[in-house]
Amino acid sequence: MAEEVTRPEDMSKEDLARFVLDIFHRIAVHHTLWLREVEHQMGMPKALAVLGTAYKESYAVQMKRLAKLFNFDLVDGIPKPLLERSREELLEAADEVSKNWLANDGLWFQAVEFAHGMNDAKRCNDSCWTRYSPFEAWSIRNLLQLPERPGLEGLKTALHFRTYARVNVQTIIDEGPQSFVFQMNDCRVQSARKRKGLDDYPCTSVGLVEYTYFAEAIDPRIKTECLGCPPGPHPEEWYCAWRFSLENAS
Repeated sequence: MAEEVTRPEDMSKEDLARFVLDIFHRIAVHHTLWLREVEHQMGMPKALAVLGTAYKESYAVQMKRLAKLFNFDLVDGIPKPLLERSREELLEAADEVSKNWLANDGLWFQAVEFAHGMNDAKRCNDSCWTRYSPFEAWSIRNLLQLPERPGLEGLKTALHFRTYARVNVQTIIDEGPQSFVFQMNDCRVQSARKRKGLDDYPCTSVGLVEYTYFAEAIDPRIKTECLGCPPGPHPEEWYCAWRFSLENAS
């Protein structure tokens, strides 16, 4: 950037565009820091309750302003250009945005790993999932308006709405009214490693956090059991498998 730039008005059009995008990034990070601090001060359940109010109101304010700025209509808070897309295009958008989510996750991991080593990267990753899994479960519960304790059927539904479900191949196998098995048949991360001739990424520790916290956030009565996950052995048809059970289910 030119040395004579001392304020945004001095920027070129290209740099101004970068400045606008940077402000969007700041909003996203600030939003997350607020959630993190409220969680630190009050605990995750209260933080998610506050998030429900803050996000709803903030979304309405920001989207209204963006609609005016970029000259698009809103329909029940949804940008009309998005609603004008076909169902197939919207599903494709969900897939591509989910791939961006996964790429973001992996790039964060690598940034820590390259700077501080694998142990610190795994430690940060596992801790991150103690917050992301309850948040994602909360987000899905709100999106689908699931009841307070939706049981195993609610968890089955919620698993289909995770971002992972748009980038991986998964299977649910019923065992009866009290349990089911969830298999990750094709994992985008592990498959990429396999193509490169690398060993499986050892993800048992993060999986125990990820699936246990997610299931409990959907229904606190649900118990999670790992049936297999790298670095442990697994068959060709899946990379990891988990049993979810609910005692005295009806």
